[in-house]
Amino acid sequence: MSVRELVVLGTASQVPTRHRNHNGYVLRWDGEGIMFDPGEGTQRQMLRAGVAAHDLHRICVTHFHGDHSLGLAGVIQRINLDRVPHDVTAHYPRSGQRFFDRLRYATAYRETVELTEAPVAGGGGVLAKTSAYTLEARKLSHPVESYGYRLTEPDGRRMLPERLAAHGIKGPDIGRIQREGALGGVPLAEVSEVRRGQRFAFVMDTRLCEGVHALAEGCDMLVIESTFLDEDEELAVEHGHLTAGQAARAARDAGVRHLVLTHFSQRYTEPEEFERQARAAGYEGELTVARDLLRVPVPKRR
Repeated sequence: MSVRELVVLGTASQVPTRHRNHNGYVLRWDGEGIMFDPGEGTQRQMLRAGVAAHDLHRICVTHFHGDHSLGLAGVIQRINLDRVPHDVTAHYPRSGQRFFDRLRYATAYRETVELTEAPVAGGGGVLAKTSAYTLEARKLSHPVESYGYRLTEPDGRRMLPERLAAHGIKGPDIGRIQREGALGGVPLAEVSEVRRGQRFAFVMDTRLCEGVHALAEGCDMLVIESTFLDEDEELAVEHGHLTAGQAARAARDAGVRHLVLTHFSQRYTEPEEFERQARAAGYEGELTVARDLLRVPVPKRR
């Protein structure tokens, strides 16, 4: 059975708090796991959330500030300790190669797993294409080079029972027309319609910029930082971050179905205020203010 869900490992910005670990997120996409921004303590949070090293196929780092990357050393070593039976690919800003190298080889350990380095440079672009998704990156606006990530499932087709019946197509012939594209002179397009592929985006430390809007466009789920509340917008701009209202407006304008707000400053103690400001900004879709160890299902296909 396919599972598509976000597992939240940590939601704090800059420093952990009593109730929030440093950043860490795992997207379960059918049989594959993609980890985003493993901050300090990620290995411990994986254990608490029931995420094993064997679940990981890709690691995507948005930028090399410690709260988004200090957990890399432990995660990479755990992948090797557990002898994960498949290759793992790491994506990160090429400009931070020296930081990645230091974290990958922070201490001595035995390498048992093929870890492919596939850094991102320039404005971003397509990083990988599989039968299940296309992974791409877009440059963001932060004091250090930062990228957001977007996963897009290929469009499929939805069979239309009434049209199948009208053409007398039933049983095994339904699978046959799906595989072959036509049956007895009846094209697949005659008995089906396009089923839009799901779209997921991950946007961390950034000011509002073109990259934010491009990543969010039409997403079924958008995971996005909202470090500050709206009254501290000047601080957000100065430090290269978003407010709850800015994130919500970007999601509203992009037609996002499920908005997940995260990466909260330690200065705030009332999470419900992030939701209130996001709603006040006009976002009407499904909304989650993330907390550690939360599991958030990706919305079902339209």
